[in-house]
Amino acid sequence: MTKRPLACLVLAAGKGTRMKSDLPKVLHPVAGRPMVAHVVAALEALRPERIGIVVGPGMEDVARAVAPHRPVVQESQLGTGDAVRSALPLIEGFEGDVLVVFGDTPLVSPGTLGELAAALHGPGDPAVAVLGMRPDDPGQYGRLVLGGDGTLDAIVEYWEADEVQKSITLCNGGLMAFDGRRLPELLAALTDDNAKGEFYLTDAVAHARLRDWTCAVVEGDPHEIMGVNSRVDLAAVEGIFQRRFRARAMAEGVTLQDPDSVWFSADTKLGRDVTIGPSVLFGPGAVVEDGVAIRGFCHIEGATIRSGAIVGPFARLRPGADIGAEAHIGNFVEVKNATLGAGAKANHLAYLGDADVGAGANIGAGTITCNYDGFFKHRTVIGEGAFIGSNTALVAPVTVGDRATIGAGSVIAADVAEDSLAIERAERTDKPGWSARFRATKAAEKAAEKAASKKTPDPKG
Repeated sequence: MTKRPLACLVLAAGKGTRMKSDLPKVLHPVAGRPMVAHVVAALEALRPERIGIVVGPGMEDVARAVAPHRPVVQESQLGTGDAVRSALPLIEGFEGDVLVVFGDTPLVSPGTLGELAAALHGPGDPAVAVLGMRPDDPGQYGRLVLGGDGTLDAIVEYWEADEVQKSITLCNGGLMAFDGRRLPELLAALTDDNAKGEFYLTDAVAHARLRDWTCAVVEGDPHEIMGVNSRVDLAAVEGIFQRRFRARAMAEGVTLQDPDSVWFSADTKLGRDVTIGPSVLFGPGAVVEDGVAIRGFCHIEGATIRSGAIVGPFARLRPGADIGAEAHIGNFVEVKNATLGAGAKANHLAYLGDADVGAGANIGAGTITCNYDGFFKHRTVIGEGAFIGSNTALVAPVTVGDRATIGAGSVIAADVAEDSLAIERAERTDKPGWSARFRATKAAEKAAEKAASKKTPDPKG
């Protein structure tokens, strides 16, 4: 935690033209969550006094994604310095520390952000702190030139660096922290005297040094600072997130039988002694309690799986699914907005939508809760210990009582009392010999057709 109040500014106005998308760059998801939401969550962990989001014109969807934090529009889009200038109304009169981060760096951690803000309280009363990194390939990153005391003397862009400066391995990671009392003066000093005609926030370091104000550096993990500018970058960031999540899950007592094929959302919650088979995908909102087994090739989103349940293989749990303790959901079973009581079973080939299934109930193969009438959704209630025979259609709204039995192949459109048997099928009709006569008739027709085709002259001669 910092000694002074903290305000945070997220720069999210970039158009992301290299993404080639109608969706604003910062709204592209990583682990099921928009990139900018990852950044905001990391900042929220610092408990700042305020968080402001700089967006571009027409980016109301970005503003909605970061609500309730206040947005401000950068009208001119003239660089990072211009973006922070646009945000000054959000921090007017603020005399604490100001963190400036980017909405396209979804891997940055609260710990790193906290260290960056805390650097403003170091020796020399720094006016600016910069997050640096040492990537494997420094490439064309700007270089951080340090003084003999380890403070920052300058940020030198690669194309302006001499050979000695290019040999520096400490590079500019882009994220910065400022003493809010001195930030307005530094922003006012920025000029657009450069090839792009933009106001660069990094020039604030040079203006701080001209005033003999100290500038500090904090080194961070290059992966945390990785920005997303293309779909290739997006895939790389997703891969890093997933590898970290898998490693953390296994360290906390989860067995992943084929880790690289399991994909998580940022908010996936896993208990201890959970076993997950290959090719399982967790969408947002999944909660898995202790001792659950999830077999391969399942898709789970917005669902809760209670302790000791077994799911899959090839099962789909959609939002609102709540699978009770020790319950079984088998292959090719889909559950949507439905609860299954403890020990209930739907082991294969079923659709349970908008339903309540009692404890210990058994759902036969091919069972469907017919929940939609073309206009409205209706609910099916299946009592405790009920037995639903194979290929049953339950036409909602309908209730099957406790311990009732439904005969296979039934279409149930009215309530069934507890402990009763309900069978609803068409009356069987037998016609002895019909099949043999049918085959003989059709065989004769086919032979006649074949003979007629041989007598037809070939039009080509």
